[in-house]
Amino acid sequence: MRLRDKVAIITGAASGQGREATLLFAAEGARVVASDLRGEPLTETVALVRARGGQAVAVEGDVADAGHHRRTVETALATFGRLDILYNNAAMVSREPDGDVGLEAIALETWERILAVNLTGVFLGCRAAIPEMARRGGGSVIITASVGALVGQRAHNHAYVASKAALLGLTRNLALEYAGRGVRVNCLAPGQIRTAMMAELYDDPARRAWFEAMTPMGRFGEAREVAAAALFLASDESSFVTGSVLVVDGGWTAL
Repeated sequence: MRLRDKVAIITGAASGQGREATLLFAAEGARVVASDLRGEPLTETVALVRARGGQAVAVEGDVADAGHHRRTVETALATFGRLDILYNNAAMVSREPDGDVGLEAIALETWERILAVNLTGVFLGCRAAIPEMARRGGGSVIITASVGALVGQRAHNHAYVASKAALLGLTRNLALEYAGRGVRVNCLAPGQIRTAMMAELYDDPARRAWFEAMTPMGRFGEAREVAAAALFLASDESSFVTGSVLVVDGGWTAL
């Protein structure tokens, strides 16, 4: 029960890493406000938590909308009375139908939408939640970046990689601003994780073999492994950790 009596907001909770984190955090004692744009699978996540004896509520909405973040914070306070953890996990990736991720293939609308979700959405979530945490004596913020923030990622277009790299700077600056007020801000950098977002990579035998060969541990990671890393950053076990990047990539960036 490493999160006993804590209240967490988790974005992108309808599937993948977000769903796994929601289930794990609740199993460890947290009461969770689960956020996602996709209403039906988000409801399923909350139902899974409750079926296992945990506490969770759903707030459907777009992380690129500042009003959505205000609603999630208000829901946390109204339903559970406090806010201790913000896990900015929601993200999107877009690949062109012909597989071209090059500079000339990206539509401006695609660039703007990816940055709105992956970067501005995190900024808006932090701006809504961190001041509340600071007023109440502290908390933990976790931001999901990517190994694409650390090394080039030719499997993704430039908008995705740029958005994730920008999150490293945002993490460090927020950590410096709020370290004296008890709010820790850290970043996760997952590698190749077996989620629906990555399905087109691991469903293709040739591409899957290439990614597995490029990963020293020889496999894709699982969403539960990223959730376990997020749990460490959310818990008091990481009480002296802020402004850091925790890489969960099977050795990808060690090459």
